[in-house]
Amino acid sequence: MVKSVFRTIKILEFLGEHAGANVTDISKNLRFPKSTAHDILTTLEQENIVAKDQNNRYHLGLKLFELGSMAQTDLEIRRIAQSFLRQLNSELDETVHLTVLEGDEVLYVDCLESSKRLRTYSVIGVRAPLYCTSVGKAILAFLEHDVREKILAHTTFEKFTENTIIDKIFLEDELHTIAQRGYAVDNMEHEEGLRCIGAPIRNRSGRVFAAISVSGPSQRITLGNVSEIGKVVMAQAENISEQLGYHKG
Repeated sequence: MVKSVFRTIKILEFLGEHAGANVTDISKNLRFPKSTAHDILTTLEQENIVAKDQNNRYHLGLKLFELGSMAQTDLEIRRIAQSFLRQLNSELDETVHLTVLEGDEVLYVDCLESSKRLRTYSVIGVRAPLYCTSVGKAILAFLEHDVREKILAHTTFEKFTENTIIDKIFLEDELHTIAQRGYAVDNMEHEEGLRCIGAPIRNRSGRVFAAISVSGPSQRITLGNVSEIGKVVMAQAENISEQLGYHKG
């Protein structure tokens, strides 16, 4: 481990057990040079990871609390979403997925398959692009504009099928539509013959960080029933968001 990272972690652990410590306390107990402890604390304070009071004593900051809350939400989501995924799977008898945002991709963290012979097969732990999957587009559409722009700026657009949207202007139009209606459609954009309908999940603070989807063969999930299925998926996504502590308004 890089020494500066190791020292930063040790400082945070120390402050977790000894709130209100000053630079001298920290450097003495952790056996770091005082100048090193000061430099690390200054950087952490600038990022709101620690806070300094009027007596030059340090405490863990709000940013660390926010990060901890986000991590807790990610751990909770699979447990909380399970019953709603089962309901969705039972009602539609199509494969359902739960995904979370990981960098510029989605990570599949849970899946319940259809009982039908012709169905979608998935593997938990697989990652997929945001721009051409229903879950990915459902997340992108509800991210803050600057966050979305940063992600798309680092995205390499690959054309998986004839329907894959690789033009950023067209994609922005699609995301605008998704934001208005509340759910996203992967119209055979990632895999030939496969349609998926996804809806976003919000955490307690309202941040979209995950999505669920229903996937099936294009002959069963048709352009004619997409709207009906979309409403069902969106309702279950909203149920999960509520269980995570999010309330509209």
